[in-house]
Amino acid sequence: MKNFELFIELTRLKKPIGFMLLFWPCLWGLTLAHQFLNNNYIYFKHCLLFFLGAVLMRSAGCIVNDILDRKIDVMVERTKDRPIASGKISVQLGLVYVFLLCSVAFFILIQFNQKTILLGLVSMPFAFSYPLMKRFTYWPQLFLGLTFNYGLVMAWVSLTNEFSIYPLIFYFGAIFWTLGYDTIYGFQDIKDDEIIGVKSTSIKFKKNPKLFLFPCYLIFYISIFLIGVLMSYSLFYFIFSIIIFLHLLFFQLKTLNISKPQMCLRIFKSNNFLGFIVFINILIGSYY
Repeated sequence: MKNFELFIELTRLKKPIGFMLLFWPCLWGLTLAHQFLNNNYIYFKHCLLFFLGAVLMRSAGCIVNDILDRKIDVMVERTKDRPIASGKISVQLGLVYVFLLCSVAFFILIQFNQKTILLGLVSMPFAFSYPLMKRFTYWPQLFLGLTFNYGLVMAWVSLTNEFSIYPLIFYFGAIFWTLGYDTIYGFQDIKDDEIIGVKSTSIKFKKNPKLFLFPCYLIFYISIFLIGVLMSYSLFYFIFSIIIFLHLLFFQLKTLNISKPQMCLRIFKSNNFLGFIVFINILIGSYY
């Protein structure tokens, strides 16, 4: 029982915000690609497969992150008690867990068409190299955006079996969404990170965070607007999308105070709700 509890802690399964932020772009891509007047079975099947894949890959990613950051985590107040950093789980056992999780994820991946399988395999090195980025660049959050939203393109291809400019535009915008919310998340650790010497956009833009975050979120919203135009969605889509804009502008940016870690965490977590709203918005565009 104790080992199971440590596994849950290691994979952050009690914190669904992590795998949900990975899953939402997948669901957006599926909903964008699917014609709901046709057979819906394949849509719901792919939703389930991508959800399981998001949980598995996020869990494996957390373990890899903890293995690579174990010497850093012990120096950060928020992460010092993580299972690998504290020695409760060995690196060797962590690697076994990664192998098992990735094996199941690969089994899920091969349920899709060949193009989707290829996209999934190409993404693997990027998915596991993110933790290293903060050692070399102030832009690890941008790298996270590239990897975390990659499922949007994969999801589209899984249903259509073809590449298109539509998911690429949405993917480009979603990268800046992640760049924004993970920068906000990073403000929690900014003092420890500066002492240790790791880099982040949170540190780079700490003097004028809103000046940096506003264009990030604006690009994301513009991509949502462009998708509506290109997909010939109705007026209802654009009206409902105002909720997205207001959430980003007023709830996240206007209330942001980087000196209050709990506020930063609350704003970060609100992006789970935002992911759901974007999904509903695409549904509205598809139906009306």
